[in-house]
Amino acid sequence: MTSDQLHRLLLDNLNTAVLLLNADLVIDYINPAAEALTQASAARLCGTEARDLFVDTNMSLTTLQEALDSGSPHTRRHEHLRLPSAESAQVDYTVTPVELNGQAVLLLEMQPIDRFLKINREEALLSVHDTSRSLIRGLAHEIKNPLGGIRGAAQLLNQMIAEQGLDDETRELCHIITTEADRLRNLVDRLLGPNHLPQMEAMSIHEVTEHVAALIEAETRGSLTLKRDYDPSIPDIQGDKEQLIQAVLNVARNAMQAVLDSSEADPQITFRSRIKRSFTIAGQHHKVICCLEIIDNGPGVSEELKERIFFPMISGRSEGSGLGLTIAQTAVNGHQGIIECESEAGHTSFSIYLPVKV
Repeated sequence: MTSDQLHRLLLDNLNTAVLLLNADLVIDYINPAAEALTQASAARLCGTEARDLFVDTNMSLTTLQEALDSGSPHTRRHEHLRLPSAESAQVDYTVTPVELNGQAVLLLEMQPIDRFLKINREEALLSVHDTSRSLIRGLAHEIKNPLGGIRGAAQLLNQMIAEQGLDDETRELCHIITTEADRLRNLVDRLLGPNHLPQMEAMSIHEVTEHVAALIEAETRGSLTLKRDYDPSIPDIQGDKEQLIQAVLNVARNAMQAVLDSSEADPQITFRSRIKRSFTIAGQHHKVICCLEIIDNGPGVSEELKERIFFPMISGRSEGSGLGLTIAQTAVNGHQGIIECESEAGHTSFSIYLPVKV
């Protein structure tokens, strides 16, 4: 392997976004991490002015020019990149003057702050989720044992009532005990989530969304608008179709109930699929991630509820069980993925991130 090949290999596999700017502050090189951060290809960005990457073009031009003129590194924090999606990403960046073939050029390194903050939140969420699941498993064991005894006793009592020919009202009371014991056992089973490991198979994420969309459309019968915004180039993922359908359905049903219960004149839900690159989940770096967003234009999730929304028995509706999102998060975690929520009035997005094997 030549020196150039080694350098290219190292740059292509860095998680840090790296760009090389010539003396005119024009981009000459951009590594894959920078392509992922800027959401643009090297073919598109090479030959363009580096200042156009930033929202504050004047400030970025000043910083880059000063670094080039002084020969000293410059660092700026909490700057915003201009993205093709009309959104912005917050970054810290350092620009370092280097010499290449006898000419002064600039090495620009960028780190996305937003993603680091999300990683910290994800790690905290997963830690709490694991703790709550351990607690639930312990409680489930303590609850199901006496429930089994109660149900068994109720069945014996029912037999004795039948043998002695007691009245129907007494038998009905015994039936209520059995039914309620079964209901509590089913509730505990739902809290525990799937009782088997995911049965992985190659599948398209759009098989899942179309199945869920058909269920939602049948349930709402035209009372809301369901939109699809798919990236058809997303490769197959490895997943348990049944578990993923349940997870997406739970999130979509929450969105459906939120918009239908609101005063929104044109209730809408959008399924949007995208590819994300250079993504970290639970401390594990993935080169490619499938991101499925379920977006609604309902009233939004309150700040207080947003921090606890994936915890069991937490619901924003008085009639809700508080289990739907917990079950969804458990299923997605079983696929090495995670669900995130971003919400404000008129726009709530639940993003399901699933690794793609490449």
